Amino acid sequence: MRRWNGWGDTSTTKEVSAHGGALIRSIIGQPKALEDASLESVMATVPASRLPAHALIDTDVEQRVRHARGQSFADWLAMRSGDFGVFPDGVSYPETSAQVRQILDLAVAHDFIVIPYGGGTSVAGHITPQANAKPILTVDMGRMNHLMELNEESQIATFGAGTPGPQVEAQLQARGYTLGHYPQSWELSTIGGWVATRSSGQQSLRYGRIEQMFAGGKLETLQGTMDIPTIPASSAGPDMREVTMGMEGRMGIYTEVKVRVVRVAQEEKFMVCFMPNWAAGKAVAREVAQQKIPMSMMRVSNAAETRAHANLGTSLKQFKLLDGYLRLRGLDDNRCMLTFGVTGSKLQNKASMRQVKKILKQHKGVGGPLANIMGSIWAHGRFKFPYLRETTWAQGIAVDTLETSTDWDNVDPLMNAMEASLRTALQDEGEEVMVFTHLSHVYGQGSSIYTTYFFRCAETYPATLARWQKLKGKTSKVIAQGRATISHQHGVGRDHAPYMPAEKGELGMRVIETLVNDFDPDRRLNPGVLLEDNQ
Repeated sequence: MRRWNGWGDTSTTKEVSAHGGALIRSIIGQPKALEDASLESVMATVPASRLPAHALIDTDVEQRVRHARGQSFADWLAMRSGDFGVFPDGVSYPETSAQVRQILDLAVAHDFIVIPYGGGTSVAGHITPQANAKPILTVDMGRMNHLMELNEESQIATFGAGTPGPQVEAQLQARGYTLGHYPQSWELSTIGGWVATRSSGQQSLRYGRIEQMFAGGKLETLQGTMDIPTIPASSAGPDMREVTMGMEGRMGIYTEVKVRVVRVAQEEKFMVCFMPNWAAGKAVAREVAQQKIPMSMMRVSNAAETRAHANLGTSLKQFKLLDGYLRLRGLDDNRCMLTFGVTGSKLQNKASMRQVKKILKQHKGVGGPLANIMGSIWAHGRFKFPYLRETTWAQGIAVDTLETSTDWDNVDPLMNAMEASLRTALQDEGEEVMVFTHLSHVYGQGSSIYTTYFFRCAETYPATLARWQKLKGKTSKVIAQGRATISHQHGVGRDHAPYMPAEKGELGMRVIETLVNDFDPDRRLNPGVLLEDNQ
C-alpha cells in the first residue's frame, strides 16, 4: 500500500547497517526523532470542499490528503508534522482525453485552479497547493495508464500520460520493446510527468533523456487541444515538442504521450570498479562520453560517497572484506567507486567493454571478481535509495539532495563549492552536515552533479524546516551563480523557481511568461510553478 506521508510502498524499506548509522552519527552527532502525526488527525483538519458537485470531482477527505503533497523536503515535513496548510478541494481521476477537456472547461466555468498529478514524486514542489481564493482541483492521471498503440514499423508507442514506469516497461516488453527510461522515481513516476519535467533516466547514455524519446502526443489546454505530430525531425520553425516539454502543467495537461522505443537488448550488464582517486574516476567518465563508447550508464562517486555507500550498503563483515581487498590493491581512503553498464548485443557489449577496460587500466582502476557481483547488487537496489529517508527519519536524521549540471571544466569548482556551502550552512547553530556527491549522467560537454546531505532534525518541525531552508537556499544560490542549471533532472516546481532567471536571462524568462500568459491568462493551471506568480 502506498504511504500517505512518505515515499513508496509500505512493504518496502531500505535498512541502514549499524556501522553505517554509526558513520552518520560520527559526523552529525546524536539525533533525536520528531513525532509523526497520524492520518486520522490530519483528516480531521481538512476543511469543507469549495468545488461544485460533479461526477468527475471526488471530495473524499482521505483522497484530498493523499494528493496534497509531493516528496520535497518541505512536503515531507508537512506530511510528518500534520501541518499541511492547504489541501486541494477535490481530486479528479479522468480516464480519457475528453474527460480532461471537460475538467478544464469546468475550471473556466466555475473559476477554479487545476494541478496535474502524475505519480506524486515531485521533489521540487510541483504539486503542492498554495493558499488561493479560488477552489483547487488536483487531477490524478493514474487511470490513463495503458499502451494505446505500438507502431512497430516506426517504433513509436502511444501511452496514456498517467502510465507509471513499471507499466510502461511491462506493456512494452511483452511485445519485445523497451523505452529504457529509468529515473530513480521509476516505480512511481509517470510518462506524462517525465515529459512535463524533462526527466533523465539512469541509462541515458544508451537511451537518451526524455527529450530524445518524446516523439509527440496530445496536450489538453484551456485554449483547446494541441496534437503534436510524430515527425522524425523538422526545420519548420520551433519544435512544439521542445516548446511544451518542461512546462510543468503551465500550458496544459498531457493526456497521450508518444515515445520512440527500441527492441529489448540481447544482453545487459552492470559493473562496479574502484579508482584510486576522484580525478581518475572523473577522467574515465569523461573519456567514455567524449569517445562515444556505447555504454548505457556511467556513475562516479566521490571519496565521501564511496565511503558512505560502502558502510550503508554492507554488513560489517562485508565492509571489512571489501576494505581489506581494496587496500591490498593499493587503494586508500581516496578511492572512488565507478558504476557502469553496457546494454546491447553481446558482440557490441564485448567491444564496448574492451574499450572501457583499456581506459580503466590507463587510470589504474581496480575491478576483478568484485565488478560483476557489486554491479548486480547495485542493479537490484537501484530504486531503493529514496526509501532511505524513511529509515533515517525514524532516527531523527534528515536527508535531502541537490542536483545540477555544468561543463567539464567547471565540475570540480562547482561540486566543491556546493559541498562547502552545505557543510557550513548550519555552523551558526553548531550543527555538522554529512555531504557526498556523484556524477550520474555524463555528456561529451559536461556532467550532472548529484549531492546528498544528512543533518539532524531540530527540536521542532518549524526549526527543522528552517535548517533545510538554510541548506537549500544557500546552496541553490551557489548553483545559480556557478555557471550551471538549477536542475538537471528534478525540474523547477516552486522550490527552484526563484533561481530560473539566472539561467534563462531576462529575455528567456519573457518567452516563458509569454507562453504562460497566452495559454492561461487567468492563472488557473498550476500557478506558482516554474514562475513565481502564485497570485
